[in-house]
Amino acid sequence: MQCSWKAVLLLALASIAIQYTAIRTFTAKSFHSCPGLAEAGLAERLCEENPTFTYNLSRKTHILILATTRSGSSFVGQLFNQHLDVFYLFEPLYHVQNMLIPRFTQGKSPADRRVMLGASRDLLRSLYDCDLYFLENYIKPPPVNHTTDRIFRRGASRVLCSRPVCDPPGSADLVLEEGDCVRKCGLLNLTVAAEACRERSHVAIKTVRVPEVNDLRALVEDPRLNLKVIQLVRDPRGILASRSETFRDTYRLWRLWYGTGRKPYNLDVTQLTTVCEDFSNSVSTGLMRPPWLKGKYMLVRYEDLARNPMKKTEEIYGFLGIPLDSHVARWIQNNTRGDPALGKHKYGTVRNSAATAEKWRFRLSYDIVAFAQNACQQVLAQLGYKMAASEEELKNPSISLVEERDFRPFS
Repeated sequence: MQCSWKAVLLLALASIAIQYTAIRTFTAKSFHSCPGLAEAGLAERLCEENPTFTYNLSRKTHILILATTRSGSSFVGQLFNQHLDVFYLFEPLYHVQNMLIPRFTQGKSPADRRVMLGASRDLLRSLYDCDLYFLENYIKPPPVNHTTDRIFRRGASRVLCSRPVCDPPGSADLVLEEGDCVRKCGLLNLTVAAEACRERSHVAIKTVRVPEVNDLRALVEDPRLNLKVIQLVRDPRGILASRSETFRDTYRLWRLWYGTGRKPYNLDVTQLTTVCEDFSNSVSTGLMRPPWLKGKYMLVRYEDLARNPMKKTEEIYGFLGIPLDSHVARWIQNNTRGDPALGKHKYGTVRNSAATAEKWRFRLSYDIVAFAQNACQQVLAQLGYKMAASEEELKNPSISLVEERDFRPFS
């Protein structure tokens, strides 16, 4: 008997769900079941490794940068990574996606989304508590003695590339570039990294793998956390232009449209519309100001940050109630007026930020822009992005396509 590909896919998803349920059940026990476990030896060991936390007694500030790919999230992440009292992690949910979602399904189905979001929330809760051992459930191959060389983009986290987590040759205050971190630091010891996390007053995590702020409600309302969400948005037309340039194969048909002037019949428009729908749903929730988001949510437009990075960063830190570190201010000065030749790496953060914000206008044809405006008109209006009425208006740099808006934090 031959099995169809749909049957194979269903079996694979069922297997993933079973694995995730097992992991989640174990986690739930580690948080809630320590005092009542029957086997004393097991209870001792579990409670030692995963102590019960009912409230966030330390009052650490837990920061989540909620973004989408190519929206400027790496840049915003650095605003926290450079702070000496912040433990910053770059895209830890990559490991969840890589472990649970089969590559050929691309995580688009409702079942994929439910599995991914449930596992992501559990992992985020553990990471905010500096429990890095829980991350081991999603690392392939599994760490040995809590050490691994498979942490995604380890070099994007300053703490993971400096003493005591890493002991590279050179002066004590040496800051390694991302490319040098893994080569010079060797295996990451998660025990030492967890201790470095506990020594800091705040934990910040960046993710492009949670679609909407509604998906975070359970974490926002969790009394064990002091979670504050920075939702970063960008003009969807700019996101499309940046993705087309960065992910050239995935967005090949958009580039073909630009090159030939003809829209391909098999163009995957969801590569654009999904961004707009997620933005619209999430921003609608944020702007409605539900009680559960009071004091917990700030909307930031990438264009506002790019035009006045120091002022917007001060506003962000003011919302969080955290003093702005001089290292952050220095990093902004050094990385927002950069030579474009130094920022060619697709995930790099050295750039002329003001010039970058609307560079997309010269990378898309008017036909593509008009199509995007029609598909995303609701969220463009919500976020204060103006329509380009003609080719001439699109290409005229003296005409801004960003309205002045004051998206004040909900406090």
